[in-house]
Amino acid sequence: MAPSDDAPAIDRPSRAVDARLARFLETRARTEWLARELTPEDQCAQSMPDASPTKWHLGHVTWFFETFLLRPHLPGYRPFDERFGYVFNSYYEALGPRQPRPQRGLLTRPRHERVMAYRAHVDEAMTRLLLSEVAGLDPLVDLGLAHEEQHQELILMDILHLFAQSPLKPAYGHGSPAPAAEPGAMGFVGFDGGLVEIGHEGADFAFDNEGPRHKVYLEPYRLADRLVTNAEWLSFMAEGGYERPEFWLSDGWALVQAEGWRAPAYWEPGPDGAWREMSLHGLHPLDPHAPVAHVSYYEADAYAAWAGARLPTEAEWEAAVQGRAPEGNFIGRATPQVRIAEGGGLRQMFGDLWEWTRSAYGPYPGFAPAGGAVGEYNGKFMSGQMVLRGGACVTPPGHVRATYRNFFHPHQRWMFSGVRLAKDGKGEGAVRPASEFERDVLSGLAKPQKAVPPKYFYDAEGSRLFEEICKLPEYYPTRTEIALLKEAAGEIAAYIPDGAALVEFGSGASVKTRALLDQAPQIGLYTPIDISGSALAEATERLQADYPDLAVAPLEDDFTTALTLPAATQGRPHVGFFPGSTIGNLDPREAVEFLANARRLLGEGSRFLVGVDLVKPEDVLIAAYDDAQGVTAAFNLNLLTRINRELDGDFDPDGFAHRARWNSEASRVEMHLESLRDQTVRVAGRAFRFAPGETLHTENSHKFAPEAFEALARKGGWRLERRWISAAPAFGLFLLAA
Repeated sequence: MAPSDDAPAIDRPSRAVDARLARFLETRARTEWLARELTPEDQCAQSMPDASPTKWHLGHVTWFFETFLLRPHLPGYRPFDERFGYVFNSYYEALGPRQPRPQRGLLTRPRHERVMAYRAHVDEAMTRLLLSEVAGLDPLVDLGLAHEEQHQELILMDILHLFAQSPLKPAYGHGSPAPAAEPGAMGFVGFDGGLVEIGHEGADFAFDNEGPRHKVYLEPYRLADRLVTNAEWLSFMAEGGYERPEFWLSDGWALVQAEGWRAPAYWEPGPDGAWREMSLHGLHPLDPHAPVAHVSYYEADAYAAWAGARLPTEAEWEAAVQGRAPEGNFIGRATPQVRIAEGGGLRQMFGDLWEWTRSAYGPYPGFAPAGGAVGEYNGKFMSGQMVLRGGACVTPPGHVRATYRNFFHPHQRWMFSGVRLAKDGKGEGAVRPASEFERDVLSGLAKPQKAVPPKYFYDAEGSRLFEEICKLPEYYPTRTEIALLKEAAGEIAAYIPDGAALVEFGSGASVKTRALLDQAPQIGLYTPIDISGSALAEATERLQADYPDLAVAPLEDDFTTALTLPAATQGRPHVGFFPGSTIGNLDPREAVEFLANARRLLGEGSRFLVGVDLVKPEDVLIAAYDDAQGVTAAFNLNLLTRINRELDGDFDPDGFAHRARWNSEASRVEMHLESLRDQTVRVAGRAFRFAPGETLHTENSHKFAPEAFEALARKGGWRLERRWISAAPAFGLFLLAA
């Protein structure tokens, strides 16, 4: 399993032990616990100059206690090894020379066992010191513990970087990362700005760079309600984000060119071309819903420019979360997660990923470093670095707080860093709720093969065009199915109980329904289910005019996921009706899920009549989906018009062409919209690039052998009761029983 916060704490000597000593021993034990499964070889290697071997971390945090607490404050203390001052000093100039940072990986000696003996020696001496009567040690002890906790996070950062260099891609934690939930479309939360106070105050521990508390004036601003996801970063990459200098700061663009960056750190393409990501769980498929991680400031800033936004300042970030305390401990969770809003509509503010700000790391007004060597802890680094806020999934307990200022150079990206966008102006202040249409379109456009579900064809114009398609000489399915329905309707009617509710999935204009209504007057209620409210209203009005004795209870819903039927259907036998071979628009997994959901919706003892298009010659199939009059092309392109109208899109329909293809391996006709040029399209504030020849996949229409569909129905919980199959071009009606 991955490291977690239920790591064992060291046994305490007695109930009377001082709380300060208990915390010291627990912190020290946690560091060793994090290294518990690393081999001596793992702990000695250094993968780059910015990283350090785990063995060095174990010794350095121990040297800190020995140097700043034991030597000056414990009478008679005998240092473990005087040479360790050179080996484990990090950057304290006042304490003398040290092993150069890029060469820490050369320290094969001291052996790992001797480093652990050093830790035990210092722990025993610190126990005596903390149980003594020496006063005034609390600030130094707190600093030493916070320092060790910082190195706990560094251990995980450095081990991930080390393991990522290995061709074996070893995992630090066992198991696979839990998939992230679909986060929904990004919204923005508005803030008034004005005069605010930021910085730490109070008795609780904080690093010196977190204060003094001071006033800052902010203009109105907005923060994104969540972090940028991998799927959204893929859109940036598809738009040429790493190839277009207009998005980049000059130094960042030079670095991209020099180092060949084309994706975040730890991303790599797999054999199939799909991206994979290295994490503490090892190498695994990229999770599109997870927040993008391990990006530099330069990358974060470039993404923000591409997205028409910017990064927040650290004052904006802190002012937005004041009064909100993070819950729980985060260290070792290994992967960021999408959690519920922590207040005010903001999500993921604490403990998922460090969030880059556009603020340079510098002193607050009134800041003064402490005297002596310990004053080198933070102040000397206040140049050339950028501030990050919020904590990460590997950040220790207590370090995830509103005032914590992390800082890294703008080119670095081995830390657990992510991106939250900001914009000027308060706007409307609330997160704009995203419709299912918007979520599906944005998610689909971010995929390597861009795609939009075919259910969104059917706005009023799309429904009208589909009715025109059904009249075309090339489009055999409707003509053939209606003929088969009329021929078999008398036999089908015998299976419909008196007073039954006829429930039609994806009813559209309810044209084919009439063949059943004419032959089965015992139908007591008709419930059409359709995603288009306007199509439902028009069809209901026409049906009630032509069948005045028929009760109609329409349901505006996605027929693939509808949860409940209208109350008027209760107490009646249910017969489902799904004509048009729409089942072929679903992939096999989705088809089984739909059939299972329909069985649950219709209930035990129900029947389900499904129209299924059967396999036939390719030329017949292609003509049916690419007619000579161009009606199917207009139907396909109308999807772009709908996106423009409802999602503030700017698709140019003239820049795309309708394409129909037969995929023999998958036994389906595919409809695509092919880009005729290199172009960038914006939808709901997001930009998506289309290369010439790149397609938007809009529909699949699977064609079945009868036995293949019967097997599919069985998987969905149905058994075949009867089937009717027409002459060529072959079409089937399958009556299923629950």
